[in-house]
Amino acid sequence: MCGRFNVTSDPLSQLLMELVGLAHPGPDNLNLAPTETVQVLRLGPDGEPQLVPMRWWLTPFWAKELSTKYSMFNAKSETASKSAAFKEPYQKRRCVVPITGFYEWCRENGQKVPYFIVPEGQDGLLLAGLWDRWRVRDSSGATQEELLSFTILTTAANDGMKFVHHRQPVMLSNDEALAWLDVDQPTADLEYLFTSRLPHALEAIPVSTHVNNARNKDDRCVQAMSQGVHIPSTEPTVSINEDLQ
Repeated sequence: MCGRFNVTSDPLSQLLMELVGLAHPGPDNLNLAPTETVQVLRLGPDGEPQLVPMRWWLTPFWAKELSTKYSMFNAKSETASKSAAFKEPYQKRRCVVPITGFYEWCRENGQKVPYFIVPEGQDGLLLAGLWDRWRVRDSSGATQEELLSFTILTTAANDGMKFVHHRQPVMLSNDEALAWLDVDQPTADLEYLFTSRLPHALEAIPVSTHVNNARNKDDRCVQAMSQGVHIPSTEPTVSINEDLQ
């Protein structure tokens, strides 16, 4: 599950410069919710990586209207290849979502406690996503507007993550992110990335319930309420270099 996350352009610029030589243009958003706009990394028409603003809630190209009737901000990696909404993006339109960290809520003593989950020793996290292009057309069929949107792939939670949620976003190392963006690589060859794995060690930091309200975007959203929980990384199931040979 990934239903709220944090984007801070300064550390993300360092991560993206190392990855693809691009700076994150912002804006910062300490409490980003579904349907808001996010900078997403994809390959452009020339095959070069580009950061593009997209709406966080995938609208399929075939949709008749813009709607939030169905939860399309996350997509289960186990079923994305068969889903009517996700199967074409799964094959043709992969993207990477750079974030500073994400929020999850854990039930403790009858209350839901928010945790801010961040990488240890890393400037941000790279999440596997899918994107699509939807066009508004008038009665004559002429295109009036174009909307780019995306969803974040999820998988079963790693053992270290299960205390906050039974699902987690699909997280990628730098090499894995480049492989995920490469549409010449069949998605089926990259499905090992969907296992319950963590390419980086994480810290789960208890934060204030101030973050519960998506309208709150200030520093209180990331203010630690107590000591964080260390979540160790896991060994990759296969070497990315071996897999691409």
